[in-house]
Amino acid sequence: MASDVPMSPELEQVDGEIQDIFRALQNGFQKIDKIKDANRQSKQLEDLTAKMRECKRLIKEFDRILKEEEKKNPPDVNKQLNEKKQFMIKELNSYVTLRKTYQSSLGNKRIELFDTGNDQVAEDTVQMASEMSNQELIHAGWKQMDQTDQAIERSKMVVAQTVEVGAQTAATLMQQTEQMKRIGNELDSVHFSLKKASQMVKEIGRQVATDKCIMAFLFLIVCGVIAIIVVKIVNPHNKNIPDIPGLAPPAMNRRLLSIDAFGGL
Repeated sequence: MASDVPMSPELEQVDGEIQDIFRALQNGFQKIDKIKDANRQSKQLEDLTAKMRECKRLIKEFDRILKEEEKKNPPDVNKQLNEKKQFMIKELNSYVTLRKTYQSSLGNKRIELFDTGNDQVAEDTVQMASEMSNQELIHAGWKQMDQTDQAIERSKMVVAQTVEVGAQTAATLMQQTEQMKRIGNELDSVHFSLKKASQMVKEIGRQVATDKCIMAFLFLIVCGVIAIIVVKIVNPHNKNIPDIPGLAPPAMNRRLLSIDAFGGL
């Protein structure tokens, strides 16, 4: 990969740290083959794994800085930096694959050592049994049976406790189910009540609107009657306004009419 790509000081620092880790990984994997002890190989592999994690973090940091500076750089520079990032990712993945190969190899070696140990333990047990007398073998057998019976009893207790816990859990779930049903019924009742109340509010609103119309009509009638009375009082000789029943003419006019009548006699 070309190393003459123009980079900011921050990118150069991160890139330098990544290249240092790559060199350490290369040297570390070369040393693993020279180590004969499986435990030391495992420790060396753990150290290399930690370095790979740090390298992954630095590559993410490199990508973050690259995205922040993407608007400042020309398109060709951004392209070269992205290619450099992809090259670093591929190189890190190659070391990850190599680590998995060594891990698989170490795992197989450990399995072989473990099987060898089991065979040795089995041989020691056969030798110990051959050295025992019949009475000792009988006592050892009874002891082993007692231990087996105790283990079975413990297993039974665990199963009984598990069954009891399961029954309690089932009862709790049944109670919660019944409670949820009651809550659902109550919610249905509340919904029905709200719907009924909404209908009643609408009916009351219609009645109030009707009452308001009637009151307004009556108010207009009263205003008209008052207006006629006022006009009649102010201008009693107006023939266009009929007499209102109960509204008597002024007392002076009645006296004048009475005097004229007696004078005529």
